Amino acid sequence: MAFDGIVVANLVYELNQHILNSKINKIAQPENDELLFTLKGQNGQHRLAMSASASLPFLYLTKQNKPSPMTAPNFCMVLRKHIANGRIARIYQPGLERIIHFEIEHLDDLGDLCRKTLTIELMGKHSNIIFCKEDGVIIDSIKHVSAQVSSVREVLPGRTYFIPDTAQKINPLTTSQEDFFASVFGKPVSICKAIYGSYTGISPAIANEICYRAGVDGDYPTASLGEDEKLHLYHHFDWFLTDIKECRFSPNIVYKGKEPVDFAAVVCTEYEGCERVGYSCISEVLETYYASKNSYTRIRQKSSDLRRIVTTALERSRKKYSLQAKQLKDTEKREKYRIYGELLNTYGYGAPEGARQLEALNYYTNETVIIPLDAQLSALDNAKKYFNRYNKLKRTYEALTDLIEDTKNETLHLESISTALTIAVSEDDLTQIRDELAEFGYIRKKHGDKKSKIKSKPFHYISSDGFHMYVGKNNYQNDELTFKFATGNDWWFHAKGMPGSHVVVKTEGEELPDRTFEEAGKLAGYYSKGRENEKVEIDYLQRKNVKKPNKGAPGFVVYYTNYSLTIHPDITGIEQL
Repeated sequence: MAFDGIVVANLVYELNQHILNSKINKIAQPENDELLFTLKGQNGQHRLAMSASASLPFLYLTKQNKPSPMTAPNFCMVLRKHIANGRIARIYQPGLERIIHFEIEHLDDLGDLCRKTLTIELMGKHSNIIFCKEDGVIIDSIKHVSAQVSSVREVLPGRTYFIPDTAQKINPLTTSQEDFFASVFGKPVSICKAIYGSYTGISPAIANEICYRAGVDGDYPTASLGEDEKLHLYHHFDWFLTDIKECRFSPNIVYKGKEPVDFAAVVCTEYEGCERVGYSCISEVLETYYASKNSYTRIRQKSSDLRRIVTTALERSRKKYSLQAKQLKDTEKREKYRIYGELLNTYGYGAPEGARQLEALNYYTNETVIIPLDAQLSALDNAKKYFNRYNKLKRTYEALTDLIEDTKNETLHLESISTALTIAVSEDDLTQIRDELAEFGYIRKKHGDKKSKIKSKPFHYISSDGFHMYVGKNNYQNDELTFKFATGNDWWFHAKGMPGSHVVVKTEGEELPDRTFEEAGKLAGYYSKGRENEKVEIDYLQRKNVKKPNKGAPGFVVYYTNYSLTIHPDITGIEQL
């Protein structure tokens, strides 16, 4: 969900409830594009965080403090000079724009009461924080935008602030049925696009939600609807906006497994198969969502070099395996050449000189075969030629059999590392993966480098029946869990036929209930390559029946007797410790 006008409306409502008339006690600028205000008022102390980041702009109330640089940036100093100890007199949103205005009262150098406006524009890469006089003249901004950067609007000290209306959209809070029909159904585009393209503050996700509630396919063209369907869609649009006008918000985050996939200020009914978690305020939603997203984004960025190394090695390994498999298939002719040589030694005396073929009885199958001959050679020399071919293909087969097994194991090993990179949630997890890649020669180990001290720990869950379940995050942890941590009667789980984590359930000498088996199976499916599949088959057995093959790579095991279950890899509701 975008940080759209609906979310901003919810945020403005919340800010008016908590910080209106609060005094600005401290102003800090912890990042180049981020501000943190400490406010004191009748409702106690609050912190207001805001960011004009091009990738993740935000504004919300928070309890978290952030360290500030020793020397405050210029924009922070300007704000301290003008509005330190000022009072927030008004907080409002123009129309349903992604803009919040804070009108702040303060005393100037002469002791006269003045008003300034701090404007936060939450518009993706165009986000900005702009500080203006009462007459709208810009004093300063956290990002300066010159005419060379934007031909629409300059954001520089001394320029007059205005909201550019380049898209010429309508305020949905004041629209009528006639306006809706004219603006939406007059466009030769999809219904969803016509809605968000006509109104401010309506994101594609919200437009889709309105269509979903009305039972209309948002991808259909506007011309496909009849008059009754158009009226029905308008009513749902109107009901939706009435909830916004009357501040009936339902802040929530949509989760797929443990990862947040979306957030909204209203309940989005279009998500199926996902868990929706409600919150008491939109600030908590934004702080939770952005913290989680930042964590996933940061780890993805930090693991990009490792992913590139693993992907390159995987492509090379798969290509090598394909070539070796093709060569191995060619060696299937070797037995035919051996038989030709033997038959020529047996029946070759009957072949006339210069013959191009010999018909002979194959005494292995009692079938007649036709043996091609080189007319320049005798039957005996032809036999030697076939034996030479046989011996060459036999040597190739024997060599390739070992090589192709090594290549297959290498591919499986790299796939397991790739899965571990997907599972990684911290820099310590990445450190262990980097150590493994260095150990197997995929990363050059610097002279004097020692193996990193292990800080990363396996995931720890507890089943609904109180049994402790552990999940390895990478191959080193899988080996540690299975062969050092688990005891013989503990249960061991793994996704069948695909890379994934080892899951160990500690039994403490007790018998596991069926529900614990299912939950452990879900963990094994979720922390595997098949986590996006609808169904995953899980092998499970007691730890004492799991063996480590000689010279096996980390995380590789063998077992010969096991049970199986098929699960949907959704770990929602399983408690993590």
